[in-house]
Amino acid sequence: MKRFLFILMATMALLATAQNKPYITRVLEYCPAPGQFINTAPAYTAGEPVDSLLSRALQLIGPEITPEHTEVVMGQTFFVPADTVAITESLISLGAYGGYVTFGFDHPVVNVADALDLQIAGNAFNGSCEPGIVMVSRDLNGNGLPDDPWYELAGSEYYKETTQHDYEITYYHTPADHKPTKLDRWVTDTTYIRWTSNDMFGATEGYIERNSFHTQNYWPLWQDVETLSFAGAKLPNNVNNQGGSGDQAMFYQDYYDWGYVDNRPDYLYNEPMTDSIAENCNLGFDLEWAVDDTGKPVYLTQVDFVKVYTSMNQKGGWIGETSTEVRGAIDLHPDAVPVEEPLEGDVNGDGVVSGADVTALYGVLLDDMKPGGDPDVNHDNIVNGADVTALYTLLLAQ
Repeated sequence: MKRFLFILMATMALLATAQNKPYITRVLEYCPAPGQFINTAPAYTAGEPVDSLLSRALQLIGPEITPEHTEVVMGQTFFVPADTVAITESLISLGAYGGYVTFGFDHPVVNVADALDLQIAGNAFNGSCEPGIVMVSRDLNGNGLPDDPWYELAGSEYYKETTQHDYEITYYHTPADHKPTKLDRWVTDTTYIRWTSNDMFGATEGYIERNSFHTQNYWPLWQDVETLSFAGAKLPNNVNNQGGSGDQAMFYQDYYDWGYVDNRPDYLYNEPMTDSIAENCNLGFDLEWAVDDTGKPVYLTQVDFVKVYTSMNQKGGWIGETSTEVRGAIDLHPDAVPVEEPLEGDVNGDGVVSGADVTALYGVLLDDMKPGGDPDVNHDNIVNGADVTALYTLLLAQ
């Protein structure tokens, strides 16, 4: 109880002191893949507009706001002040591989040097870890929509050979005349929703199975299409059978070291913790981890949109398919402001633009070295080869 109260008070203190709201205020996209929790978390009513669905998704992963009120305890009336808790017990499910949610805050999330920037909560517990990959984006065109380039926050598995970065999968709507193929008392249809993929390490076709625990339609009913396709990175499978067969099997899903949502039991901001991300991997996410689609680090001063998607395509018998769940998110530094821009082209931060900045910029691009100044020479919020061209242009103009 003491531990719970400390966590609650710390989170409340963060919310009370921030001018910007540290919790999710917008759900811009909810595009789950088929799965056993789809149409239930959040619940969907036939014919419901997508905007209404997004609003209820926000109710589940946004803050829990309690207005001021009175309570009567043992005949005594007590005044209870208004309260806001950013991470609640409610959640949304993203379904099988590729399903995603895109959300934002009422302000850009700033990249704070030498600090974690975001925390995103799932519902992982020991033996039930369903990792989701985090993507971030900046609203460069200023239209308020998540239609600009996306960058992955590279977690512990990003550079391993067992991760496939060009994975693609397509799900096929189950025909109306489909006849279930029952396996046992728990798995009621082994050929429920067919899929095909370009998997380099495993099966290139298979099915999402239906189980007796979830009898609703697993296809997102607001998607009036015959196929759903997703693409991204796929992490290696983490499920293994601890013993038994059929409906007696005991499936265990192990965690990865760090950098994924719903991967290990989550930690609330300011909870007593060690400093090791490897020991407490879900302490948060750092915008410094951002990489482009070739795996090269990019420097983002701030981001406007966050996306989380299920990063595994696997099933565990009667426990069903792996599906990332999201419970909410916190901007750990809601009132931070971007670092003031230094002299244009001053990559190493020495106050002058010279050949030394070229060396410093190549160090950032090739060796992931931290700059002393600003490596984003052309001010497009990413650091890549275009900045080299921009820097040479500045030097030639001197």
